Amino acid sequence: MKRGKKWPMLLLSLMLTASLAACGGKSSTQDAQTTPEKTTDTTTTQTDNTNKDSDEKVELTFWSLGTTNYEELGKEYTKEHPNVTIKFQNTSDQTAHHNNLTTALSAGSGAPDIFMLEIGFMERFITAEDKFYNLNDLGAKDIAGNYLDWKWKQGSSKDGSFQIGLPTDIGPTVVYYRTDLAEKAGLPTDPDAFGKEIDTWDKFAAVAKQFKEKTGKPFADLTDLVYNGVRDQSDGEIYFSKEDGSFIGDKNPQVKKAYDFTVKGIQEGWIGNTLLWSPEWGQATNDGGFEVMLGPAWMAGNIKSNGPDSSGKWRITQLPEGAGNWGGSFLTLPKQGKHPKEAYAFISWLDDKENQLESFKSKGLMPSIPALYTDEAFTGFKDDFFGGQATAVEYGKAAQRVKPVYYGPLHDQTDTFFKDALKNVLEKKADPAKEWDAAVEKAKTLAARS
Repeated sequence: MKRGKKWPMLLLSLMLTASLAACGGKSSTQDAQTTPEKTTDTTTTQTDNTNKDSDEKVELTFWSLGTTNYEELGKEYTKEHPNVTIKFQNTSDQTAHHNNLTTALSAGSGAPDIFMLEIGFMERFITAEDKFYNLNDLGAKDIAGNYLDWKWKQGSSKDGSFQIGLPTDIGPTVVYYRTDLAEKAGLPTDPDAFGKEIDTWDKFAAVAKQFKEKTGKPFADLTDLVYNGVRDQSDGEIYFSKEDGSFIGDKNPQVKKAYDFTVKGIQEGWIGNTLLWSPEWGQATNDGGFEVMLGPAWMAGNIKSNGPDSSGKWRITQLPEGAGNWGGSFLTLPKQGKHPKEAYAFISWLDDKENQLESFKSKGLMPSIPALYTDEAFTGFKDDFFGGQATAVEYGKAAQRVKPVYYGPLHDQTDTFFKDALKNVLEKKADPAKEWDAAVEKAKTLAARS
């Protein structure tokens, strides 16, 4: 999903974060377990929670984000639990969605029973343990093994004692490529064969240069996604230290590798000059303006909407040297909610294997439950837009190649500095070394002021 990057919104975000921190920071595990409700039961399991324990009328408020099938599934749940009603509030604006929760938590009222938390905003809330129910106390620790380990840890405290949310979808990154253009360039069209041609970044660059020479078209669509593809293969941290939050981007070899690799693509002419989410990018997706797009599982939806005339011409293969993850969410329970037991019962049902499979089939939400990756109901799913390929298989492979990374609350703003530097190299023919130094200096200044 597109994220806002304008400074006024950044300042608002930082102000709200400071306000949240002032009104209550991280509490001890004992404090997190002591709540005014009588519904926390450390022996409760997922199965126990999904049973209807009383006829008391309960209304749950749910702030959801983006395109999901959660409202439809919610209707199914309330048919089986007639004492429960669920009131949804959905938005596609990630920044507003999370700022609204920050405001409610700071004010002490107005938060929903269930909040869908996107991973890009995790660091704003993960330390505010006194503002959320610890799902381990409600039974989550008994189902932790159902989920990808790296995904589960994204929503855990450092020692694992506090779990802020249940993992929903993930965004493992893959290579989307055009078979019609590959064939014209003399490249294989089969996903495994195409993947072998580019299975290291050096081989990727060599193929990209040859493709440009043969076709006159860029191999990759744009700078941002190429940079992301390499950057997100960092080992543990990207721009900030998980230990103390300090800026370490200039010392992370993977960040420099991503920057230099993207510069190479710019200078050799095999990266296109369009902007992510722009009409020109969408048109190039439809018309065959480039060969590959490096993106997460949910990017398939954008390819389909932007490129209706390209149906059947796309395939999916694996990213060189590993995978990254872009996006994905968690279902959390703010402590302002008065029905944590009922709320947990619903989200544990909503997020189980059967319903994650349904969410993938209906809305393309990539499951975070690895048992599905070998389930015939998942692996047998074929997408006509991608030439009848079993796309779920490729997403599953990518998901298991992801290494967990720490983002930090200033990730998006810092990332913009480096992408703006690359844009200057592309459009203004600016000196790459000077642009790198300027981006590093801006990032250090931002970190020092925060």
